[in-house]
Amino acid sequence: MTNPQEALKNSIENHSIPDGFIKVTDKPVSALTSEQKVILNRKGNVLFNEGKVNEAARIFITTGYSDGLTRVGDVLLKKSKSLEALKYYLLANNKKKSGALLEQVAGVISAITKER
Repeated sequence: MTNPQEALKNSIENHSIPDGFIKVTDKPVSALTSEQKVILNRKGNVLFNEGKVNEAARIFITTGYSDGLTRVGDVLLKKSKSLEALKYYLLANNKKKSGALLEQVAGVISAITKER
């Protein structure tokens, strides 16, 4: 198993991020009522707890549920998918977790640049 730094370096060098590193949105769908968001977030939590993280993530993005987005990022980080995790931390506006990863990314990019 590669260490997180090496996995991050490989992701950057090989552009191996599914769907690219695209911040989808940090604004939930405004047409949803509070009640609809609650229902969707509950469904997202059920999916997340069943291990259906991608499906849950889609719901959390739709509703702007920052706790759910952060938990998705945590799962991805544990799988050494740092850039994908960063995407979800940014969507969740989780400055503590995104800031730490941004520093890590900056270090890896700096190391890659020095190698070349």
